[in-house]
Amino acid sequence: MKVLVTGASGNVGSYVIKELLNKGEKVAAAGTNTDRLKKLFGDEVEAVTFDFTDKSTFNQALRGVNRVFLMRPPHLGKPEDLYPFIDAMKAEKVELVSFLSLMGVEKNTIPPHHKIEKYIENIGLGYAHVRPGFFMQNLSGIHAVEIKEKNEIFVPAGKSKTSFIDAADIGLAVATLLHEGEKYKNTAHTITGAESLNYYEVARILSEITGRDIQYKKPGYLKYRSYYIKKRGLDKAYVNVTVALYFMTRMGTAKMVTDEFFQLTGIRPRTFREFVKENLDCF
Repeated sequence: MKVLVTGASGNVGSYVIKELLNKGEKVAAAGTNTDRLKKLFGDEVEAVTFDFTDKSTFNQALRGVNRVFLMRPPHLGKPEDLYPFIDAMKAEKVELVSFLSLMGVEKNTIPPHHKIEKYIENIGLGYAHVRPGFFMQNLSGIHAVEIKEKNEIFVPAGKSKTSFIDAADIGLAVATLLHEGEKYKNTAHTITGAESLNYYEVARILSEITGRDIQYKKPGYLKYRSYYIKKRGLDKAYVNVTVALYFMTRMGTAKMVTDEFFQLTGIRPRTFREFVKENLDCF
């Protein structure tokens, strides 16, 4: 039997595939562009056509699959968008689904991840939810434009702290859960980095390693939202979700540090300083 990985070409999905292969698993990479998946992963994985909004792709993608890594695509904002595929997994007798959720979502009903977790549990699918902190890749990806061009971090997080985690570490944690499915059936795991940083500290680390003076600008929600929609041209629904997440961050939801990553994998999570050094070209 094999593992189906949704969001296979994304930050976390690609790391999940790499770590599953390292553990000797057979992997099917799911996506709308199979040519791209074949270029990314070569012959090591099976590339299958899959679209959350097209039910006709579900059965083929799930053929011979007993475990699934489930990731909500950013453009599907409503939890109900994922329910048909979750139903299909149940019908095809998938034994375990590892859903990429959010830290603190068990107490926070606002993000769509809360309802998706509950739906998976309520229909009786075996689950191993992963609830990570903020990705370090948010800073090397979406927010790197301002860091590179203006020496600024432009996020509305106030003075709040965040226990950033590397997507590569999330991939290893997910692969561990899926590889040892029986052991981790019906569990949830909050995984974070080893430290909690505010964005002034993030700016200081970036400044030290890049040799430039990088400042944290601490914009308000409206200024941030307007900038990312009008200047950066990002999707309004996506930006609204990030605003909600930064609002929750200011409430203290992102600062917790756990040792669950170490408990799962036996290794320490990558620090932000190590991440910046390894990804210096992004900044």
